[in-house]
Amino acid sequence: MEVTRIFDLLPYIKGNYEWKDDQLAGKINGEWQRYSIDDYIEYANNVSYGLLALGIQKDDKIAIISGNRPEWNFLDIGIQQIGAVPVPIYPTISESDYEYILNHAEVKIIFSEGAELLAKLQPILDKIPTLQELFTFVDRGKGHRHFSQLIDLGKQNPQPELLEKLKADIKPEDLATIIFTSGTTGNQKGVMLKHSSIVQNFKCCAYIPPSPAGAHALSFLPLCHVYERMICYLWHYKGYAIYYAESIGTIAADAKYVRPEVMTCVPRILEKLYDKIYIAGESMPFFKRSIYYWALDLAMKYKLHNRSWYYNLRHRIADKLVYHKLRDILGGKLSVIISGGAALQERLACFFAGVGFPFLEGYGLTETSPVICVSDFTKYGRKFGTVGPPLKGLDVKIAPDGEILCKGHNVMIGYYKNPEETAAVIDKDGYFHTGDLGQFEEHNLLRITGRKKALFKTSFGKYVNPNLVEEKFKESPFIDQLMVTGDGQKFAAAIITLDWTFMPGWWTRHKMGAYPNDRQDVVDNPIVKKRIMKEVAKYNKFFGDYERIKKITIIADEWTPQTRELTPTLKLRRNLIEEHYKEIIAELFV
Repeated sequence: MEVTRIFDLLPYIKGNYEWKDDQLAGKINGEWQRYSIDDYIEYANNVSYGLLALGIQKDDKIAIISGNRPEWNFLDIGIQQIGAVPVPIYPTISESDYEYILNHAEVKIIFSEGAELLAKLQPILDKIPTLQELFTFVDRGKGHRHFSQLIDLGKQNPQPELLEKLKADIKPEDLATIIFTSGTTGNQKGVMLKHSSIVQNFKCCAYIPPSPAGAHALSFLPLCHVYERMICYLWHYKGYAIYYAESIGTIAADAKYVRPEVMTCVPRILEKLYDKIYIAGESMPFFKRSIYYWALDLAMKYKLHNRSWYYNLRHRIADKLVYHKLRDILGGKLSVIISGGAALQERLACFFAGVGFPFLEGYGLTETSPVICVSDFTKYGRKFGTVGPPLKGLDVKIAPDGEILCKGHNVMIGYYKNPEETAAVIDKDGYFHTGDLGQFEEHNLLRITGRKKALFKTSFGKYVNPNLVEEKFKESPFIDQLMVTGDGQKFAAAIITLDWTFMPGWWTRHKMGAYPNDRQDVVDNPIVKKRIMKEVAKYNKFFGDYERIKKITIIADEWTPQTRELTPTLKLRRNLIEEHYKEIIAELFV
């Protein structure tokens, strides 16, 4: 069967991979629960029947607020099959964000996970006039119905003929989903994506994963983000089993059990993995530690092409002694890791390729369904620091001011109930203006160089690209996050947050006494301040004088999506940070 709409994947899987008994798998009370394609179809159909019994009609909006779990997929397909529109929402956003999104999207039913999330939603439910009902996944007896009750309702009210008619009436160009952008500024915008845009996107990427049908995928990035959602559709299309990690904290344990051949990642997780790998050597005996760090240093010098025979000889030795053990951290069978969401530091790209993690990088936005470019395993399909060539069928070009423009089947319909914002980003020729800056290099590989709106000008008229400076400085193991600022000032300055995973070990190694309970005591320590200034001097050498950070302030805070300094996709909310720390920033320029 040809796949032209997202829900066509289910009969496609049944027709091509029916022999699989683990199309989806998730953990319940620590035990893996597997679902075959027949289970998947039955659950999705019962979702459809249950929603029809509740009076849900075509174009009605249904919110899914949950971590990754098979029920997420059952809902996603079951909603789409009747022409309703799934609206996935991050479980980590603020109460005010929930209120805005649920009202703006005119949501009729919410599917929510867990008591903590319910506590956040409960105060705003009366403020959503379109809301008819809320279902939960894991908590009963809280005044709301459980997901299983929707399934029971579907079983009691089967309408297979009606369902087939509704599915037949849905066209590839119809609205498939509304996904709200994570919003670095202002209210979040609802991106409307067609079935055909998402389907074409995963079909165009289908040549990349090298594993045959029957491979296992480990999924832990949020399905509410278009990146992981599209990738999971791709895994379906390729006949891969999807296992959902129990949590971010259990990735290593789950990977050892699942032994995945494919998975997706974001640079932040790879950075944390590198930190753990590096710190692991510190407790080794001297001789073993020397070999370990020799191997890590060798991996940092890895090249994709033109490696010398002497390097390759040392690399084979390092692989036998160290690298194969590191690959076992993620199960030892990976044939591809696809990294997206942000740029991966080149030094880490070298490192993970050198260790033997077969990673690729991609680039895109929610508005582009999402992939615009992705690297691959062909001879010139990847280069450290780039995100690969554009997908086939897309017209991608660089505007005179350096902005990346994209036109093609992947571009969104527009922003929901927001024609002004839509017109601001899709020009009269149909090009979507990404807001990102970039340049094409040899073999048509795209390099991302920053965000257009993030650029600022010093009082001397020099433009500073803070993204480039920030990414370079974050190579330091001491630095977790930093934000470069200085619009209209004589120089660039930065607010720095420390890597609180790295600091205790460093403190102990330098015999500085008991590690403080209060992070402010760490920040105020003169030895720490001196060491951070040494890092600043080290990384300033990579930039011109007007780009260099002249002053810093180190803060004891940790920036996360929960504290709102970062978006759910881990991008800086510059406006919020500037407002929150305006007094500190002002002192930098006194």
